[in-house]
Amino acid sequence: MSIKIGVPSKGRLMEKTFDWFAKRGITLGRAGSDREYSGFVEGIDGVELVLLSAGEIPRELRAGRIHLGVTGTDLVREKLGQWDQVVEELEPLGFGQADLVLAVPQAWVDVNTLDDLDAAAAAFRSVHGFRLRIATKYHRLCREFLRENGVADYQLVDSQGATEGTVKNETAEAIADITSTGDTMRANHLKTLEDGLILRSQATLYRARRADICDLDRKTLGELIESLGVS
Repeated sequence: MSIKIGVPSKGRLMEKTFDWFAKRGITLGRAGSDREYSGFVEGIDGVELVLLSAGEIPRELRAGRIHLGVTGTDLVREKLGQWDQVVEELEPLGFGQADLVLAVPQAWVDVNTLDDLDAAAAAFRSVHGFRLRIATKYHRLCREFLRENGVADYQLVDSQGATEGTVKNETAEAIADITSTGDTMRANHLKTLEDGLILRSQATLYRARRADICDLDRKTLGELIESLGVS
């Protein structure tokens, strides 16, 4: 057995995660070519690197197949019901920041808040005979946010990519999506509601609460966490 760390398998998230660990004396790296998904860990014995997509890491943490994982706050809270009972948040890593927001067309000059959206949704259904559509891949987070804020007359439309384009393409009237600068929203003539911030997200180190672990691995995990300087 060994302690397994799940890390995003490519791009800036992988590079910045490697840098974050390296600054704390633990070297992570990809073994072989950029097309291979095996890796190595130096600086501590009994630890294995597992390269995964960021979206797979919450699933692997929940299943207990990895002990630690680096992924976005948004992915953990969207994919894991009662997430804090499944994983423990050890440390925000200070990169990969993005906001999950609710946005509507800029042309909706009278819709600037959630109360405005609620009124617009009721009017939309009265005129069109179906509920206002919100395109998103964050169904759990969006539904919980709207319920908590009293917006009810809507339907969620699944969008796994190019969500900002769904309004222009007339497959949705509003969207809930991740944004870091807002440039893509503005380019597609969308505006974020004044109180439409659903979640601030960033890359975060998580520990699986339900992973099987022997005494030796528990000792190794404790040493690793101490080396990283996280609680």
